[in-house]
Amino acid sequence: MDLATFDPSVRLAAATTLEALETPCLVLDADRMDRNITRLRNRLDGLGVSLRPHLKTAKSIDVARRVMIAPEGPATISTLKEAEQFANHGLRDMIYAVGIAPAKLARVVELRAKGVDLVVILDTVEQALAVAEASRKSGMRIPAMIEIDCDGHRSGVVPANHAQLLEIGQALAAGAELRGVLTHAGDSYKGGGPEAQQRYAEAERAAVVGAAQLLRGAGLPCPVVSVGSTPTAHHAQDLTGVTEVRAGVFVFFDLVMAGIGVCQVDDIALSVLATVIGHQREKGWIITDAGWMSLSRDRGTSKQAVDHGYGLVCNIQGDIYRDIIVADANQEHGIIAVRPGSDARLPDLRVGDRVRILPNHACATAAQHQAYHLVQGQSHVVDARWPRFGGW
Repeated sequence: MDLATFDPSVRLAAATTLEALETPCLVLDADRMDRNITRLRNRLDGLGVSLRPHLKTAKSIDVARRVMIAPEGPATISTLKEAEQFANHGLRDMIYAVGIAPAKLARVVELRAKGVDLVVILDTVEQALAVAEASRKSGMRIPAMIEIDCDGHRSGVVPANHAQLLEIGQALAAGAELRGVLTHAGDSYKGGGPEAQQRYAEAERAAVVGAAQLLRGAGLPCPVVSVGSTPTAHHAQDLTGVTEVRAGVFVFFDLVMAGIGVCQVDDIALSVLATVIGHQREKGWIITDAGWMSLSRDRGTSKQAVDHGYGLVCNIQGDIYRDIIVADANQEHGIIAVRPGSDARLPDLRVGDRVRILPNHACATAAQHQAYHLVQGQSHVVDARWPRFGGW
């Protein structure tokens, strides 16, 4: 799909350039985004599994349409607000990939009554009983997947806890619908190089495939076996037994992903456009109007080999300034400086000049903004404005 096929409602009424935008704002390089999407799709096609993209980073129907295989989905979401917004635009196949709170089941039932195949996830018997009860009261069998803890990173049933897994499965099968199992290899974000990532990917696969075999051996259904993280999706060597992969940040990538070797900095499609508003020359600072309210407070690279502060600075075309970072940030002020220990020199930027800042964490940075402004490569022409939303 190219820009010419977009819904005209999202195109700008008149030609706009990066120089004309109000700053700070979010810029999306459509060329890089398309390459990132194609790269992962081709990889998963070669492994024989389908992609269920995670839309939590995008929170935009326009980005969703770019990455999904069909207008109806499938997709992964992280909030019921996402489910409701995307359902309004025709999505019908979604997994709500955060453990279900019983109080939210009424919203799940409402969406399912509108024809949305919304699946919830859980990892406790209490949740399973709540889903089964909501199913009985609503007269519909709500589908649920059991979350498996493949690495101790966060939530899920430990694979070795066979009794708990079977008890949850039986509680669901008795009143709701057991749709399958899923996991997320959160430890993959620790990096470690390609061999470590391959081990994380195999541990992820083995955990859910083993859980699926246990459930099936007990006579319980398990049609869907779902794994998902951007690092493991790019490093898995074998996905035998897996039916789908969930990944999200791969659409944009960010400095954390570059830091663990999943992508190159030149693959990062998202940036914050900022304007120079002053200098503190004796301190070696350039001041911009992009503080942590636009960049986010995420310092995800601070624990990596290369710390990019609050973001890596580029010129308006997106060319990186060597070792120039947002070293500090206040609410509406960003402080550009040379990376400590580097012999780089500050760029000659005047008040009013514009820069683009690559984010540490695309999800957190995008969440600070209401829209994406699309460019293609190094073009200054803004082709479209894609709205995005927030909330729960």
